[in-house]
Amino acid sequence: MGYRIRVYRHHGSVFFAIFGLLLTAIVIFLLIGATEVAFQRLGFSRLQVVLILVGTFVGASVNIPLRRVKSLKRVLETEEVQFFWITYRIPRIEVKEVSTLIAVNLGGALIPLVVSLYLLSTHLQAVPYALLGVLSTAIVVHLVARRVPGLGIATPAFIPPIAAALAAYIIAPSAPNIIAYVSGTLGTLIGADLTNLRGIGELGTPVASIGGAGTFDGVFLTGVIAVILV
Repeated sequence: MGYRIRVYRHHGSVFFAIFGLLLTAIVIFLLIGATEVAFQRLGFSRLQVVLILVGTFVGASVNIPLRRVKSLKRVLETEEVQFFWITYRIPRIEVKEVSTLIAVNLGGALIPLVVSLYLLSTHLQAVPYALLGVLSTAIVVHLVARRVPGLGIATPAFIPPIAAALAAYIIAPSAPNIIAYVSGTLGTLIGADLTNLRGIGELGTPVASIGGAGTFDGVFLTGVIAVILV
Protein backbone atom coordinates (compact mmCIF):
# COMPACT_ATOMS: atom_id res chain seq x y z
CA MET A 1 0.00 0.00 0.00
CA GLY A 2 1.48 3.31 -1.06
CA TYR A 3 1.21 6.66 0.65
CA ARG A 4 1.15 9.98 -1.06
CA ILE A 5 2.90 12.89 0.57
CA ARG A 6 1.45 16.22 -0.28
CA VAL A 7 3.93 18.99 -0.87
CA TYR A 8 2.55 22.45 -0.21
CA ARG A 9 4.28 25.14 -2.19
CA HIS A 10 4.34 28.65 -0.87
CA HIS A 11 3.08 31.06 -3.54
CA GLY A 12 3.60 34.20 -1.48
CA SER A 13 7.36 34.53 -1.94
CA VAL A 14 6.94 37.36 -4.42
CA PHE A 15 4.54 39.11 -2.06
CA PHE A 16 6.95 38.81 0.87
CA ALA A 17 9.82 40.06 -1.30
CA ILE A 18 7.79 43.14 -2.28
CA PHE A 19 6.70 43.61 1.34
CA GLY A 20 10.32 43.40 2.50
CA LEU A 21 11.44 46.00 -0.04
CA LEU A 22 8.57 48.27 0.95
CA LEU A 23 9.37 47.90 4.63
CA THR A 24 13.04 48.66 3.95
CA ALA A 25 12.09 51.76 1.98
CA ILE A 26 9.86 52.96 4.84
CA VAL A 27 12.64 52.45 7.39
CA ILE A 28 15.12 54.34 5.20
CA PHE A 29 12.60 57.15 4.66
CA LEU A 30 11.96 57.44 8.41
CA LEU A 31 15.69 57.34 9.16
CA ILE A 32 16.39 60.11 6.64
CA GLY A 33 13.51 62.17 8.04
CA ALA A 34 14.74 61.70 11.60
CA THR A 35 18.27 62.60 10.54
CA GLU A 36 17.06 65.78 8.86
CA VAL A 37 15.16 66.79 12.00
CA ALA A 38 18.19 66.08 14.19
CA PHE A 39 20.62 68.13 12.11
CA GLN A 40 18.15 70.99 11.71
CA ARG A 41 17.92 71.10 15.51
CA LEU A 42 21.68 71.55 15.48
CA GLY A 43 21.32 74.58 13.21
CA PHE A 44 22.13 73.09 9.81
CA SER A 45 20.21 74.03 6.67
CA ARG A 46 18.52 71.45 4.46
CA LEU A 47 21.30 71.68 1.87
CA GLN A 48 23.93 71.11 4.55
CA VAL A 49 21.97 68.12 5.85
CA VAL A 50 21.90 66.59 2.36
CA LEU A 51 25.64 67.10 1.96
CA ILE A 52 26.33 65.51 5.35
CA LEU A 53 24.09 62.53 4.57
CA VAL A 54 25.59 61.92 1.13
CA GLY A 55 29.12 62.27 2.46
CA THR A 56 28.38 59.95 5.38
CA PHE A 57 26.84 57.13 3.34
CA VAL A 58 29.32 57.37 0.47
CA GLY A 59 32.22 57.69 2.87
CA ALA A 60 31.12 54.60 4.79
CA SER A 61 32.90 52.47 2.16
CA VAL A 62 36.08 54.58 2.17
CA ASN A 63 38.83 53.53 4.58
CA ILE A 64 41.94 55.70 4.70
CA PRO A 65 44.94 53.52 5.68
CA LEU A 66 47.09 54.68 8.58
CA ARG A 67 49.52 51.87 9.42
CA ARG A 68 49.86 48.11 9.42
CA VAL A 69 50.48 46.04 12.53
CA LYS A 70 51.65 42.44 12.75
CA SER A 71 50.99 39.94 15.50
CA LEU A 72 51.21 36.22 16.22
CA LYS A 73 48.03 34.15 16.33
CA ARG A 74 47.50 30.52 17.33
CA VAL A 75 45.70 28.59 14.58
CA LEU A 76 44.26 25.08 14.93
CA GLU A 77 44.98 22.92 11.88
CA THR A 78 44.56 19.23 11.10
CA GLU A 79 47.02 16.92 9.39
CA GLU A 80 45.88 13.75 7.61
CA VAL A 81 47.98 10.62 8.10
CA GLN A 82 47.25 7.27 6.39
CA PHE A 83 48.09 4.01 8.10
CA PHE A 84 46.95 0.64 6.74
CA TRP A 85 44.52 2.35 4.36
CA ILE A 86 42.94 4.27 7.24
CA THR A 87 43.10 8.05 7.32
CA TYR A 88 43.66 9.69 10.68
CA ARG A 89 43.24 13.40 11.33
CA ILE A 90 45.73 14.75 13.81
CA PRO A 91 45.02 18.24 15.19
CA ARG A 92 47.91 20.56 15.79
CA ILE A 93 48.30 24.17 16.83
CA GLU A 94 50.52 26.43 14.78
CA VAL A 95 51.56 30.01 15.41
CA LYS A 96 51.13 32.22 12.37
CA GLU A 97 51.90 35.84 11.75
CA VAL A 98 48.83 37.90 10.83
CA SER A 99 48.81 41.42 9.45
CA THR A 100 46.12 43.99 10.25
CA LEU A 101 45.69 47.29 8.44
CA ILE A 102 44.55 50.09 10.75
CA ALA A 103 42.48 52.64 8.85
CA VAL A 104 40.07 55.49 9.54
CA ASN A 105 36.61 55.45 7.98
CA LEU A 106 35.58 58.60 6.12
CA GLY A 107 31.84 58.40 6.80
CA GLY A 108 31.99 56.84 10.24
CA ALA A 109 34.83 58.86 11.77
CA LEU A 110 36.12 61.85 9.82
CA ILE A 111 32.78 63.41 8.85
CA PRO A 112 31.28 63.15 12.38
CA LEU A 113 34.56 64.57 13.71
CA VAL A 114 34.40 67.54 11.32
CA VAL A 115 30.72 68.17 12.17
CA SER A 116 31.47 68.03 15.91
CA LEU A 117 34.44 70.40 15.62
CA TYR A 118 32.34 72.80 13.55
CA LEU A 119 29.59 72.82 16.18
CA LEU A 120 32.09 73.43 18.97
CA SER A 121 33.84 76.21 17.02
CA THR A 122 30.53 78.04 16.56
CA HIS A 123 29.45 77.43 20.18
CA LEU A 124 32.60 77.95 22.24
CA GLN A 125 30.63 78.22 25.47
CA ALA A 126 29.60 74.58 25.04
CA VAL A 127 33.17 73.22 24.88
CA PRO A 128 33.62 72.47 28.63
CA TYR A 129 30.23 70.75 28.82
CA ALA A 130 30.97 68.80 25.64
CA LEU A 131 34.26 67.54 27.05
CA LEU A 132 32.47 66.22 30.13
CA GLY A 133 29.83 64.60 27.94
CA VAL A 134 32.43 62.98 25.69
CA LEU A 135 34.31 61.62 28.71
CA SER A 136 31.23 60.12 30.35
CA THR A 137 29.91 58.65 27.09
CA ALA A 138 33.32 57.21 26.20
CA ILE A 139 33.49 55.41 29.56
CA VAL A 140 30.05 53.83 29.07
CA VAL A 141 30.79 52.81 25.47
CA HIS A 142 34.15 51.34 26.43
CA LEU A 143 32.45 49.17 29.03
CA VAL A 144 29.91 47.75 26.55
CA ALA A 145 32.20 47.45 23.51
CA ARG A 146 33.25 43.92 22.62
CA ARG A 147 36.17 42.52 20.65
CA VAL A 148 34.84 40.24 17.90
CA PRO A 149 37.41 37.92 16.27
CA GLY A 150 37.54 38.44 12.53
CA LEU A 151 35.50 41.66 12.74
CA GLY A 152 37.10 44.10 15.16
CA ILE A 153 35.32 46.20 17.78
CA ALA A 154 31.51 46.07 17.91
CA THR A 155 29.19 48.20 20.03
CA PRO A 156 25.44 47.96 20.73
CA ALA A 157 23.44 50.40 18.65
CA PHE A 158 21.27 52.03 21.33
CA ILE A 159 23.38 52.21 24.50
CA PRO A 160 25.71 55.01 23.22
CA PRO A 161 22.89 57.42 22.20
CA ILE A 162 21.06 56.86 25.49
CA ALA A 163 24.28 57.53 27.40
CA ALA A 164 24.95 60.66 25.35
CA ALA A 165 21.39 61.95 25.80
CA LEU A 166 21.49 61.40 29.57
CA ALA A 167 24.87 63.13 29.78
CA ALA A 168 23.50 66.10 27.83
CA TYR A 169 20.43 66.32 30.07
CA ILE A 170 22.54 66.26 33.23
CA ILE A 171 25.41 68.49 32.10
CA ALA A 172 23.56 71.12 30.01
CA PRO A 173 19.77 70.80 30.38
CA SER A 174 19.17 74.25 28.89
CA ALA A 175 20.92 73.51 25.55
CA PRO A 176 21.44 69.75 25.25
CA ASN A 177 21.38 69.26 21.44
CA ILE A 178 24.99 70.10 20.65
CA ILE A 179 26.26 68.35 23.78
CA ALA A 180 24.30 65.22 22.86
CA TYR A 181 25.65 65.05 19.31
CA VAL A 182 29.27 65.77 20.17
CA SER A 183 29.20 63.47 23.21
CA GLY A 184 27.61 60.67 21.21
CA THR A 185 29.84 60.75 18.15
CA LEU A 186 33.20 61.48 19.76
CA GLY A 187 32.41 59.43 22.85
CA THR A 188 31.61 56.41 20.71
CA LEU A 189 34.74 56.78 18.59
CA ILE A 190 36.96 57.15 21.64
CA GLY A 191 35.28 54.55 23.83
CA ALA A 192 34.84 51.91 21.14
CA ASP A 193 37.80 52.26 18.79
CA LEU A 194 40.61 54.45 20.09
CA THR A 195 40.75 52.87 23.54
CA ASN A 196 40.75 49.37 22.03
CA LEU A 197 43.47 49.79 19.42
CA ARG A 198 46.07 48.05 21.57
CA GLY A 199 46.14 44.39 20.66
CA ILE A 200 43.74 44.86 17.75
CA GLY A 201 45.94 42.63 15.58
CA GLU A 202 45.18 39.64 17.81
CA LEU A 203 41.57 39.58 16.55
CA GLY A 204 42.71 38.33 13.15
CA THR A 205 40.78 40.89 11.14
CA PRO A 206 42.51 42.05 7.92
CA VAL A 207 41.29 45.65 8.33
CA ALA A 208 40.58 47.46 11.60
CA SER A 209 38.68 50.57 10.59
CA ILE A 210 38.22 53.39 13.11
CA GLY A 211 34.57 54.34 12.81
CA GLY A 212 33.90 51.50 10.38
CA ALA A 213 32.43 47.99 10.58
CA GLY A 214 30.38 47.55 13.73
CA THR A 215 31.11 51.04 14.98
CA PHE A 216 29.87 52.94 11.92
CA ASP A 217 26.17 52.43 12.62
CA GLY A 218 26.86 53.13 16.30
CA VAL A 219 28.48 56.50 15.55
CA PHE A 220 25.89 57.53 12.97
CA LEU A 221 22.86 56.46 15.01
CA THR A 222 24.30 57.90 18.21
CA GLY A 223 24.51 61.41 16.84
CA VAL A 224 21.02 61.30 15.36
CA ILE A 225 19.15 59.45 18.12
CA ALA A 226 20.86 61.36 20.94
CA VAL A 227 19.67 64.70 19.50
CA ILE A 228 16.16 63.34 19.00
CA LEU A 229 16.04 61.97 22.55
CA VAL A 230 16.86 65.36 24.05
